[in-house]
Amino acid sequence: MGEQLKPLKEQYENISIPKELDFIVKQAIKQRKTKSAYMKWVIGIAAAIIVCTTTGVNSNPAFAKALSEVPVVGSIVKVLTFKEVVVNEGNAQATFQVPAVTNMTNQSLEAALNSKYVEENKKLYDQFTADVAKLKQNGDGHLGVNSGYTVKTDNEQILAIGRYVVNTVGSSSTTFKYDTIDKKNEVLLTLPSLFKDDRYISLISDNVKEQMKAQMKADDKKVYWVEGVPNQANAAFKNIGPDQNFYINADGKLVISFNKYEVAPGYMGVIEFVIPTEAIADDLVSGVYVK
Repeated sequence: MGEQLKPLKEQYENISIPKELDFIVKQAIKQRKTKSAYMKWVIGIAAAIIVCTTTGVNSNPAFAKALSEVPVVGSIVKVLTFKEVVVNEGNAQATFQVPAVTNMTNQSLEAALNSKYVEENKKLYDQFTADVAKLKQNGDGHLGVNSGYTVKTDNEQILAIGRYVVNTVGSSSTTFKYDTIDKKNEVLLTLPSLFKDDRYISLISDNVKEQMKAQMKADDKKVYWVEGVPNQANAAFKNIGPDQNFYINADGKLVISFNKYEVAPGYMGVIEFVIPTEAIADDLVSGVYVK
């Protein structure tokens, strides 16, 4: 038996970890003095181990056959509706749609994501019920909340999930949050993890500002609060945040998102900018995710 397992052991030891995951682990190790960084370090190491395990299964037919009876092996990571709650109380209406990621072998990541989605909607529901109570006390007004999700990308490598919330109290506001998951290696991607260093902030910001100005020049109906445009000094967009809302689309392009009212008047809605890869290529860790 030992001799039969020897080739598998050698193959396991020679598995190469994708550059992005290796980068996450190294960066976290450097910063592990804080509790938050330590947790990132642990998660990074776990992700690397999972990569090794799943690669071993997929690259060795005998190993895969031996595990073929385990239901989760070979299953496809996907997202579905875990729960939907609809409330209708006269002038107050709400819909809460909770997504759930399924079929991950990385049960820790799956549980963390799904717990987050449940908690997000629980907070929305609690706030809604509190607002309904105030509405009844005042005896007038309208209140509406609609939370749901959309799958932005679902291919062999990437699953990108967008969760939205539309609040209606007089006027409406819309917010989006995104999770971008590497389905093959079962790891949650962050914006910093895609890049070598924090130069990505200025690279992306400069390109976004260029796109904003070009769009306004081409269409006078479009308005952005952007640095360098007259009479917008106080509210002008200067830089994205280090953890700016983003996802990777089906073409492998990085998409930066801004919520309603964040960088433009409300009528512009939620705004997205597809970043040309050539504008950020030199600072990418690799071309595995963003192409």
